[in-house]
Amino acid sequence: MSFFGNIVWIVFGGLLLSLGYLLLGVLYCCTIVGIPVGLQLFKMASLSFLPFGHDVVDRNGQMGCWSLFLNILWIVFGGIEMALAHAMLGLLFCITVVGIPFGLQHFKLAVLAMLPFGKEIR
Repeated sequence: MSFFGNIVWIVFGGLLLSLGYLLLGVLYCCTIVGIPVGLQLFKMASLSFLPFGHDVVDRNGQMGCWSLFLNILWIVFGGIEMALAHAMLGLLFCITVVGIPFGLQHFKLAVLAMLPFGKEIR
């Protein structure tokens, strides 16, 4: 299921979504201060390219207060908007039975978009 789900995801917008996150990550990595944000956007690009078969898990507090501080900055400077956009897309996809698996992937992306620091993709 995950192979076919990923193929359909890529064809119907996953490629563009992933390229958008990748482009933003490259732009943020042009400055030294933006590198941590750029790395998180690369993480989101990889998950948004092939979301089926991957999960977002906590790193068990490996980053500590650094991750808390960066997550707060992330929320203030755009994380809430990205999370709400993925949540709204998830709700729209879940209207139909066929779209439910794709809606669930958007909910997974919303969790990562809300608090990306201290998370890992497996």
